[in-house]
Amino acid sequence: MNLETFFEKFELFAEAPNGVQKLRELILQLAVQGKLVPQDPSDESASALFKKIQLEKNLLFKQGNLDKSKPLLPIEFDEAPYNIPDSWIWTKVGHICISIVSNRDKPKSFSGGFPWITLSNLDDKKIELVNNHSSLGLSSNEVKEYNARVIPSGSVIMSCVGRFGLVAVLDQDVVTNQQIHGFVVTNSLCSKYVAYAIKSQKQFLETIAQSTTISYLNKSKCESIPVPLPPLSEECRIVAKVDQLMSLCDKLEERQKKKRETRVLLSNVAINQLLTAREPDTFAKHWQRICNNFDLLYNAPENIGKLRQTILQLAVMGKLVPQDSNDEPASVLLDKIRFEKELLTRERKISQSKLLPSIQLEEIPYNVPKGWMWERFGQIADIVSGVTKGRNLITRKTAYYPYLRVANVQRGFLDLEIIKNIEIPVEELDKYRLQTNDILLTEGGDWDKLGRSAIWKGQIENCIHQNHIFRARPFHVGLTSQWAVLYTNSPIGRQYFETASKKTTNLASINMTQLRHCPFPIPPIEEQKRIAAKVDQLMDICDKLEAKLTQSQNDSEKLMDVGVRQLLSLQYYR
Repeated sequence: MNLETFFEKFELFAEAPNGVQKLRELILQLAVQGKLVPQDPSDESASALFKKIQLEKNLLFKQGNLDKSKPLLPIEFDEAPYNIPDSWIWTKVGHICISIVSNRDKPKSFSGGFPWITLSNLDDKKIELVNNHSSLGLSSNEVKEYNARVIPSGSVIMSCVGRFGLVAVLDQDVVTNQQIHGFVVTNSLCSKYVAYAIKSQKQFLETIAQSTTISYLNKSKCESIPVPLPPLSEECRIVAKVDQLMSLCDKLEERQKKKRETRVLLSNVAINQLLTAREPDTFAKHWQRICNNFDLLYNAPENIGKLRQTILQLAVMGKLVPQDSNDEPASVLLDKIRFEKELLTRERKISQSKLLPSIQLEEIPYNVPKGWMWERFGQIADIVSGVTKGRNLITRKTAYYPYLRVANVQRGFLDLEIIKNIEIPVEELDKYRLQTNDILLTEGGDWDKLGRSAIWKGQIENCIHQNHIFRARPFHVGLTSQWAVLYTNSPIGRQYFETASKKTTNLASINMTQLRHCPFPIPPIEEQKRIAAKVDQLMDICDKLEAKLTQSQNDSEKLMDVGVRQLLSLQYYR
């Protein structure tokens, strides 16, 4: 398989994760291994080119503008990372370029002049500066005042901290911070080839970076980057071919981006039509349209998440299954719940709680179907906090019991792979012990943990929960735990938690009072069961679709890997 054929078939590989990025990396690998363009016997050898470069470097040093580096050891034959054509030689970037170490500190003033370049001006895909170079600049006087180092036009700069493989060729003189290293390129070299060669060594750079608090490349390590050096004429041919192929990658990427954007737009329109449909016939028509275009709308695993959320939203709005006039209305169910709550209170099985205020019209997020009712969560379920860690229990009889942490309560399921034990007074076991069908809700933390809920199914005997998890126990079986978890995990339930929560930077939490005040929709019990069954059915379809799409991506990635190996095994590109 040659490269043109590979590009023609690339649409088959495009679904592979980071497919275009892998193609860019392949192009660079072929380029620096001498497999992208054929060699020309009439080209001046790389050995002769290397000697010219040394003469030019010495001349630059004599002019007194640049600093010499410590001598670098040559690359021995057995140290070469891969084979290269006979007309090439292995060298190091410090042998063919002159290093410029940037200033350590950011200047205190910028009057304009030499652009001030940082990592934000380097792009992962291109080897030219982005973001209009820089909005800051240093005058000649400021360069002297801050002892800054000017990196001349035509030089190559590279990231030497954090993200490696960010490289650019300068089209003007610049000044940079200490996160960027500069290489002055002599006239006997093609700057873009040097940049591509450095960029192709991203894995090598990550390997040699110092592993301290952050990965960092000092001057000697930057200079030690191995570079395969072709004849100058071949360098120019390689760069022209790389530029051509990278342009094709840009077009492929843009085409994929437009496809994704179109798919998201169509999906959003289809979902909005479902959510706004007022008549059952209209809803059925829009749902059928989604079913008929499933492969178009949901052809990537990451797209399934929105479909799941839509299913939950439709479920809690009463649009997923039809209503049945024979169902006992929720108003009767509410009377039963209130009676059961009073009975439990009289028997002292639950604590006497304050009467919660009636739900106001502006608190109701949407209109529910006929036969449904709204009530506050605290009026239909007993909500309590859990065990506080770190209490002083020296004088009390204690025992250790398994307990649930926030990490155990995921959205819609429990992760019980790691269960820890906690010491509590033995008389508190009954107070905190979980019962089958208890609803568990997380207090918060980062945004994803806010109000996360799942059902306890009695998996572990004598299991309790910590105070960052709320336990909600319905007063009556007429409020099913499945329905409660559907609502709290739905977009509408999550919106309540986000609105009511206490927020700090990137963190949010909800307290027991806010949880008890949550307006809660209550369908007839039989409809709750039908909705839960329908959600299970549709989520199973989502699971299978997600698995199928993931497998398809994996297959595409394998096909691409085979194509890459075939190309890298060629003597050179044809």
